[in-house]
Amino acid sequence: MTPIQFSSRRRFLRTSILTGVAAMSGTTWVPRRLEAGQTEPSPSVSSRVALTAGEDRANNTFRALQPFAQEIKAAIGNRRVVIKPNNVAIDNQLAATHADCLEGILEFLKSIGKSGQVVIAESAANGPTLDGYANYGYGKVAAKYQTKMVDLDRAETAVLQVFDETDFHPHPVRVSSLLLDRNNYLISAAKLKTHDRIVATLSLKNIVLGAPIKDQGFRWGPGGRAGAKTDKPIVHGSGFRGLNFNLFALAQRLRPDLAVIDGYRGMEGNGPVGGSAVEHRVCAASTDWLAADRVGIELMGIDFTRVGYLNYCTQAKLGQGELSKIEVVGERVTDHVKRYRLHDNVNEQMIWQRPVEKG
Repeated sequence: MTPIQFSSRRRFLRTSILTGVAAMSGTTWVPRRLEAGQTEPSPSVSSRVALTAGEDRANNTFRALQPFAQEIKAAIGNRRVVIKPNNVAIDNQLAATHADCLEGILEFLKSIGKSGQVVIAESAANGPTLDGYANYGYGKVAAKYQTKMVDLDRAETAVLQVFDETDFHPHPVRVSSLLLDRNNYLISAAKLKTHDRIVATLSLKNIVLGAPIKDQGFRWGPGGRAGAKTDKPIVHGSGFRGLNFNLFALAQRLRPDLAVIDGYRGMEGNGPVGGSAVEHRVCAASTDWLAADRVGIELMGIDFTRVGYLNYCTQAKLGQGELSKIEVVGERVTDHVKRYRLHDNVNEQMIWQRPVEKG
């Protein structure tokens, strides 16, 4: 994005702030419409999700956060803000959170006076986290907003226990203390992507699977330090059942306070790394991460009953997963549904729906 383009965007954003929620003038997914300037949901719904669309990724992100400005400002208070991008790969931009999405979030935080205590924090999956930051241009955005970048692999950790379906025993896993700390305000800067084990990866999975850390020098494939290990596979639970359950179980400790799901360019097919681009041009945001993920599933044209961990979370009432009780502010969901091609092994993933065979 050139300085001139950003200057124009800033002028537009200032105008958007003055006009408030009226700038998001679409109808909702459910029959009722949220009136301009209204800040509380109706008694018939329990959560709101904002949906924006347009040709500017940062602008889409900024506008998706506007309807929650007062709520977010109050919730942050004096807390430190942690923005967790999705860097499952350090060398594939399509698989990772874009710097423009981070800029939209940081510009929003600045607009509500909450840019003073913000960090970008990640433990990338396949290599050094700082290499990913450099490859994706995060440093330039962080410097502009005086935001610190943290490598979770170099920070404090705690130990949690997760399930493994091969032996039905708990297994210890090292996870980031920063993401566990509920005194922080945690933002998941996620993407719309298909997945090779859980159908789709959205805001919750970004937090839970980013929390396990790895040793310094670990790298998938050649070039890694001898003996360096990663704890991320432990959370996968040795199978489709194990991962779905662990995502659900860990959601009770590791969950975002604010979900931002960037769908400007989604990924379909063999995600979360090897898929192909979907030009979608949308962004969804909510202070209810489950509601945001539920709307994300709709935008991808995916049957919600196929996504195990989100169904578990809905059953346990960890958020709002019932579409009829979610009010969508701004764009119509039905105007922006794109049926994402799922991973080649999606039928195998459905084993989570079947009981374990006795033998």
